[in-house]
Amino acid sequence: MSSGDQRNGGDKSEDMVSQAAVWPEVERAELLARGAALKWASGVFCRPEHLERLSQYRKRESLRTSSIHTRLKSMVQSYLEGVGWGLEQLREARTELRDVSQTLKKAGLEADANTEGVRSLERLRELSVSRQQLLAAVSNLPRLYAVQSLVLETERLVESRRLLEAHARLMDLEHWQDDILWQLHGADGAAGSALSADEQELVAKYFSGVQQLVDALGQEMWAVVSSALALARQNPTPFVSAVRIVEREEALDRALLAQRADVGGSSRPLPPGRPRCWRARFFQVLEEAVSARFRSVSYLHTRGPGLAGHLSALQHAVMADLATVRHLLEHCVPPHYQLTAAYLKATHHCLHTHLAQVSSWDLESGEIFAVLNWVLHVYNSPDMMGHPELVTEAERAELGPLISSEGLEQLQSKYVQSVRKSVSEWMHKALQVELQDWQRDQEPDTDHEGFYLTSLPTIITQMLEENARVALMIGESLRDQTIQMGLYEIENLLNRFREALVEFGKEHRKDPSNNKFYLHYLLASISNCVILKKSTESLQLQQSSQSAGQFSRTPPNPLAALDRAVRRACRLVMDQLLLDLQPFLPGLLTRPWLVQGDPTPKLCSILEHHLELHGRVRPPCRQRLQEEAQWLMAVEYVRALMQKRFVCRSGEDRKQLAQQMLQDNQLLRETFRGLEEEGPVLEANPLALLPVLADFIRLKDPGMLTLEVSGLASKYPDISEEHVSVLLDIRGDVSRDVRAAVMDLLEQSAPPLPVGYRPIFIDILVPPSTMVFCLPTARCA
Repeated sequence: MSSGDQRNGGDKSEDMVSQAAVWPEVERAELLARGAALKWASGVFCRPEHLERLSQYRKRESLRTSSIHTRLKSMVQSYLEGVGWGLEQLREARTELRDVSQTLKKAGLEADANTEGVRSLERLRELSVSRQQLLAAVSNLPRLYAVQSLVLETERLVESRRLLEAHARLMDLEHWQDDILWQLHGADGAAGSALSADEQELVAKYFSGVQQLVDALGQEMWAVVSSALALARQNPTPFVSAVRIVEREEALDRALLAQRADVGGSSRPLPPGRPRCWRARFFQVLEEAVSARFRSVSYLHTRGPGLAGHLSALQHAVMADLATVRHLLEHCVPPHYQLTAAYLKATHHCLHTHLAQVSSWDLESGEIFAVLNWVLHVYNSPDMMGHPELVTEAERAELGPLISSEGLEQLQSKYVQSVRKSVSEWMHKALQVELQDWQRDQEPDTDHEGFYLTSLPTIITQMLEENARVALMIGESLRDQTIQMGLYEIENLLNRFREALVEFGKEHRKDPSNNKFYLHYLLASISNCVILKKSTESLQLQQSSQSAGQFSRTPPNPLAALDRAVRRACRLVMDQLLLDLQPFLPGLLTRPWLVQGDPTPKLCSILEHHLELHGRVRPPCRQRLQEEAQWLMAVEYVRALMQKRFVCRSGEDRKQLAQQMLQDNQLLRETFRGLEEEGPVLEANPLALLPVLADFIRLKDPGMLTLEVSGLASKYPDISEEHVSVLLDIRGDVSRDVRAAVMDLLEQSAPPLPVGYRPIFIDILVPPSTMVFCLPTARCA
């Protein structure tokens, strides 16, 4: 490095030191720049051969440095020019401020010089204000003296209901009062103060009757509006006058409010009592008049049977009022009043309140039906709010529901509960009448088909059908609830009916001679159940499919209760048949029976009598009774055989026993021939067991008994070893080996009971066999 460069470097370092002393940031920036340069140079000249390009890098950096210096000089130059322009502007502003200050000083001196002249004008201002007040007083003196006479005249006009003239006088008085107040306010406002209390009291004293006139006129107007319906039919002129006054007042209110808004709302205050808002008051009075018409109704005559008449009268009154409003009053008011829609809305609101009060009473079912029918069907029908001329007005009034959905549900629930109470009472009375009929000393009544019946099913059926029909007039939902309630009550009735049948049977067993028509009324009860079943199924079919899940309680099951009652009645009928057969059953399968044939004909005679009575029962219970009688006879016959009243001693005895059993079977089949003619009701005829047992007894070869028992067990799988043992004993010729083989066969087979098979041997108990006891010291025979 040359000596010049060293001097230059030294000068630069000295400059940098001096700059760092002034600006520390410069030193920090210089250090960062040197560090960045060293880092760059160490990366570029890391190898000796790279020094060959040193001149290129020096030239490039020199060009870059000169470019940066040029831009810095340009920027500094523009900055200095801006600073110079700003200083020039500040000099000009200082000069202008100096001129303004001198001008203000001169104006202050001139104002101080004119103070004495202003003080001399204060007296002139006071004289001007006083003159204005005196001028206002002189100009208003005639009016002030005429106020009392005008007030009296206006009072007479109001009393005579000359409303338009009275309102014109009242407007004059109010105009005078407003002018005086404004003049006083204007004078005081010029003086810089508001009206004093004395001035306000003085004006109020002179115009003290104006507000009273306003109240009196309003009272007369609202009385006219309240009686608008009556006036419309006689003389609508007062109503028209009232409407015109309302419109005048509305125009005045709008004008005064607009004037006050134009002047900023603070210069001229509103007159006393403004705004009056008489149009809103007009509709309020109209609604109060409608409400008063409902309040005038005497509630004493609306309770009980008179409620339906009251609602009908209410319908005619409302429609008459609406016709008057639509055809007469609507033409007396401006179109924007929409008077019909307003009257509709007021009427609807009052009806809503009135019906809410009626619904809160302790109503009977007929009263609730009248309310529901009126609300759901009459009110919205073409005879009332659905009238073609009222539909548009009703839509414009946006009428809501007359009774809320919750209120309707409560009413329907109250209706169902009331009907249920009535139905329960009637069913209880009908059951008591039925029990009294059972004690009559004559046969039950018969229908046109000859079937027994009593009044019970007719009463129940008609009552439930009528309730469902009446409820359907309200709606399907109420019909479904009523039917559901009826099904519950039928189930309860049938449970009590079954209990009554049980008591009826107990009383008869205590004294069979007390009621000789006991069996007839049992059969009539079964026929009644058949009728009730058809009625119940008809009611269930009337229910809509959506109603099944609407009830939280367990669904009623009257058909199951009917089946239980029928089974109990059939059991009592069979008990009576068994009681009639009992005197002759001990004679079956005995020696006299084998010789003479008795008592089978007598048994058949009793069966014929019972079957004839069973024919008075409606199908399908008639077939059921005849089937039960057939089973009963077969069971009792086999039970008599199991008693071993006759034991065969020879083949001839077995032959005669089998023949007599076949004859008895023939007689019994002829007795039940009517059942067979009606159709093959039974899949397995129980009397078919008798020929099978006869064949078993008359079998000649005892060795074939095993095969015979196998066939018997396959047909009647409920037969037990005890039953077969008794049959073997009756034969009297079965050896010990054959008996053991037969018993082994039964033990090995023992087939399960097939589905639908009705056991017959289960009901037949085998009497215990008599054992022969031997003395221990002797040998048994």
